[in-house]
Amino acid sequence: MSLTLALVAHDQKKADMADWVARNHQVLRRHTIISTATTGRIVAEAAADIKIQTVKSGPWGGDQQIGAMIAEGRIDALIFFPDPLTPMPHDVDVKALLRLALVYDIPCACNPSTADLLVKAGLLGN
Repeated sequence: MSLTLALVAHDQKKADMADWVARNHQVLRRHTIISTATTGRIVAEAAADIKIQTVKSGPWGGDQQIGAMIAEGRIDALIFFPDPLTPMPHDVDVKALLRLALVYDIPCACNPSTADLLVKAGLLGN
């Protein structure tokens, strides 16, 4: 079963996202991947065999675009690696994105360990 996964990572966590995608590219390449612009570019460099559809960068509305897709039922899971140690001027957008993931009850992994559990549990396929 093919899913639509949203990938978002803050600047200090983009390398973690790229590493996670590279480790799991065999599973991820079977799914539709939507990502914010910069995260998508970095992930594409880490795993060239994965096709990634990008939206705007987070501070330019990308978080809101992905949130809208969640509300429309177009996203099956959110893999979001926020940076809890760096203040973000678009913090309200981040909170709105996480709120929508909670409201619409989609799986949401906020660190590589939890994202790994989604893969190991078979939620993203084996």
